Amino acid sequence: MVEVGYPSAVDSPIPLVIVQGFLGAGGSFLWGAFEDYLNHNVAPDADGNICRRRIIFANVGPVSSLHDRACELYYELTGGTVDYGEEHAKLYGHQRFGRTYPTALYPGWSANKPLHFLGHSMGGPTIVKLQHLLKTGLFGSAATPDMILSLTSVSAPFRGTQLVYALGERADAAPAVRTFSIGGALTRVVHVLSYLSPILPPALDLHSESRHLSFRDVSITAFWKQLWKSDWAESRDATPFDVTFQAADEREANGEGEPNPSTYYRSYVARLMDAPPQRFSIPSLTGYVMTLSSTAMKSFKFQSIYPIPHFLRGNGESPPGIPNSPLLPIHGPFLGIPSKTLIENDGVVPVFSQDHPFECGAAPCTHSICPARQKSGIWSVKYLENANHLSIAPIWRGSAMQIAFWKDVGNWLQDIDHTREEDDVN
Repeated sequence: MVEVGYPSAVDSPIPLVIVQGFLGAGGSFLWGAFEDYLNHNVAPDADGNICRRRIIFANVGPVSSLHDRACELYYELTGGTVDYGEEHAKLYGHQRFGRTYPTALYPGWSANKPLHFLGHSMGGPTIVKLQHLLKTGLFGSAATPDMILSLTSVSAPFRGTQLVYALGERADAAPAVRTFSIGGALTRVVHVLSYLSPILPPALDLHSESRHLSFRDVSITAFWKQLWKSDWAESRDATPFDVTFQAADEREANGEGEPNPSTYYRSYVARLMDAPPQRFSIPSLTGYVMTLSSTAMKSFKFQSIYPIPHFLRGNGESPPGIPNSPLLPIHGPFLGIPSKTLIENDGVVPVFSQDHPFECGAAPCTHSICPARQKSGIWSVKYLENANHLSIAPIWRGSAMQIAFWKDVGNWLQDIDHTREEDDVN
């Protein structure tokens, strides 16, 4: 965990928790000097003091499942030993309890003392999962979804991404992974790091202790077996499966992602154009990679997915007033014709998946370049044109787009804080 900023005694403004995505562990070192722009609108109080918004970088498992990441996030903020839940631990074959956080990052976190959350990539669905677990009582009756005052996402795969299949996940048999694939190679790297975890630096911490994968817990023979076929990576309790369309479909069927009436929601959706950067430079290298990835994603055969996810079923007609339905009419179970929105992406996540959980007709939402005044319980969707998955985070470049983004987030959070203060007065 890393904190930046200057907290005030009364938590005004309300702190912001940042949840990083897949393999995200850079914290403020990589995210850089965004804080000045987030706090660009902070004015001195009556005594002339400037109270900047406190930033908390959460440190959760970079390759763990959404459930495990959400549990770690909760206990990191409240303190104590991570409890993944007895039923969950038995179902997926790992220890019920994880590491212990002796010091809470935010003591007294409650509905009366809520937090703002921002998630990049997998950080967005992690926060949604946390709110669902708060709602369903995993952390006890005192924990409620109102503890999350706002949820801001950037390039979040709420409804999955076809990239996971290109990397190795089997579209017809997830969570199985093709042995000779990029995903298979990443799996082996994860197991090597987990095996050596007791002697590795914190920057390589994968939060795998509950799975007993280190050399202190398993024999070299067991380790080699996991390198050939991973019980973790090829399970339904890991990041690769959680970003499949099948897993997203199951979450929505379970009601995960239904907006909480008292929470403010905003998603920033990156849309990448076909043209690569005009001039080559080291910073533009990610732009070239994202453009190549985006092109590959557009050629994905959605007909190969089994079971067929919900968004590929039905007639695909857009609800009234919703211009960006992800479908054109479907005339058979494998004859869906993807619309532009279905194949548009940011190099990692398709546009329709970044919007919010559920389809627009099922989720209260507004889509606009300049959304109206914030309202709780409704997804406010903003589009970042000609942006890729890495344009905003996690690497700070000081670009005009990043500066504008953080100023906009600062304004958004300040408006929510003021609205809450007015509600408390009334």
